[in-house]
Amino acid sequence: MPAVPVLLAAGSDVLPPLWSVAPFVLTLLGIAVLPLVAPHWWESNRNRAIFVWGIAVPTAVWWVVSYGWGNLLHEWQQYISFILLLGSLYVASGGIFLRADLRGKPGVNVAVCAIGAVLANLIGTTGASMLLIRPYLKANEHRPMKSRVVTVVFFIFTVSNMGGCLTPLGDPPLFLGFLKGVPFEWTLKLWPEWLFGVGSVLLIFLVWDALNFRKEPAGDRPQASGEEASFGIEGKRNIVLLLGVVAAVLCKGIFKWPFGPQELLMAVMAAVSMRITPTEVRRKNHYSWGPILEVAILFSGIFTVMVPALAILNVKGADLGLTSPVHYFWVTGGLSSFLDNAPTYLVFGQTAMSDTVQRMIESGIPPEVVHAQVADDGFGLLVTNAETKLAAISVGAVFMGANTYIGNGPNFMVKAIAEESGVRMPSFFGYFVRFSLPILVPLFIVVSWIFFRS
Repeated sequence: MPAVPVLLAAGSDVLPPLWSVAPFVLTLLGIAVLPLVAPHWWESNRNRAIFVWGIAVPTAVWWVVSYGWGNLLHEWQQYISFILLLGSLYVASGGIFLRADLRGKPGVNVAVCAIGAVLANLIGTTGASMLLIRPYLKANEHRPMKSRVVTVVFFIFTVSNMGGCLTPLGDPPLFLGFLKGVPFEWTLKLWPEWLFGVGSVLLIFLVWDALNFRKEPAGDRPQASGEEASFGIEGKRNIVLLLGVVAAVLCKGIFKWPFGPQELLMAVMAAVSMRITPTEVRRKNHYSWGPILEVAILFSGIFTVMVPALAILNVKGADLGLTSPVHYFWVTGGLSSFLDNAPTYLVFGQTAMSDTVQRMIESGIPPEVVHAQVADDGFGLLVTNAETKLAAISVGAVFMGANTYIGNGPNFMVKAIAEESGVRMPSFFGYFVRFSLPILVPLFIVVSWIFFRS
């Protein structure tokens, strides 16, 4: 009788000791606290590497000695795919200069975020974020610092996270669901949650930014440049490369490529972009390697130290007592705020699968029939037997990635680019306490009550 598939190919039946999550917790605390207590030291990518690798390397050695290479290699492959996707989108979008005579008024800012939320479903939250963040920052560069911070935070909420909920291209968890058997078009059914969530955040943003705008001295408000050309695009060839990265991701799902071909194609797209893009275009974009290097360093440590935590979840997830969609929404979303949301999605997708298989067998369906359906459909089994749970897992993973800077890859990149542009972004805790906790958490309570309480 075929076994129900598990998340990790090797070592997934091993339960590490609970203390093994300490390196993960210590890493998160360091990322949150060190920018506050040692800001100048933390500004160096070399020092960031010293900190995260100083924790990650001993953790990796202990894991290999205790449990072998299996889970660790799996996560490192995920990391390579993750950083090449972010990096190729970063490089290609950094070669596209949007010349727009935008003024950072509330209506304009909300319109940019709304466009980005739609665009995120076509080129991913990373692609949309990297394409729009620089002209968006430029449009608001003359506004007071308080207002500039708010505009970036709401950009992260909408464009970098919640917007990418409608297609598997939008966010990595949904793409992994597609690879596991969820039909490509199924995520379009999440449009009510998407419309309510994104619409609510944009409405809050409009009111907040309008109140800030009214308090700003008229002399500080951005003025039109007076140039005749109000819009233009330089580096158009990078649009083809941007779409090429997206096509590589999509082809992996269609043709079931193993690790390697997709990653090579993304690296080639980035190399071609660097070769064909005039230096002047990147200069206008204030392009630098700093933001992507920061993300690469920090997440190399995070992907390593989270291996024990994911292994524990994979073994004990079914013991968490998850029975309703609202449970899956909050547990998946809460952990996606601090763990990478893609493997978290898989863990609780598998938990829902195990529960669904058990219920089907208890209803009288022969076990061999159930397991044959699992082998054929994968997570597609949830679409026909536990659709609301799958929706809760999907929305929780995507929406709550906005809760912290590490909830989704683009968050840190947008933060780093904004800081390079002079925006004094809040700390890890400041972002959560000042913005996520009072704005997103109440909204997510409403979302869970409307859509997932059954």
